[in-house]
Amino acid sequence: MINYNSTIFPIGEKVEANFTGDAYLQMIFTDETPLNASIGNVTFAPGARNYWHSHKIGQVLLVTGGEGWYQEEGKPAQLLKTGDVINIPPHVKHWHGAAKDSWFVHLAITPGATDWLEPVHDDLYYTL
Repeated sequence: MINYNSTIFPIGEKVEANFTGDAYLQMIFTDETPLNASIGNVTFAPGARNYWHSHKIGQVLLVTGGEGWYQEEGKPAQLLKTGDVINIPPHVKHWHGAAKDSWFVHLAITPGATDWLEPVHDDLYYTL
């Protein structure tokens, strides 16, 4: 279970679209100016992950808690831990989410739109 006293931002509302498992989103910054980017705090329960997706302008992930995975299509998955930063280039198909046995929390800085694709299938996820 996640220790809510150690989290920086509130857990937010449960999200279901484009996620497998229990995931929560607390928007931190939604004003389109001056950054032209939204910032969301995303919390994943163990085993939860988002669908494959890409971003028209790119995305930056700042890991603030737990352990999780990040994978670009055609590349090996990377284990992420607190303090890791991922810079995702535009139009790169990828997914991210919690490890099987850990909660995972990150800030997602996302300028522009997200193109949501298919789910990350269990046969891929459970081999990690």
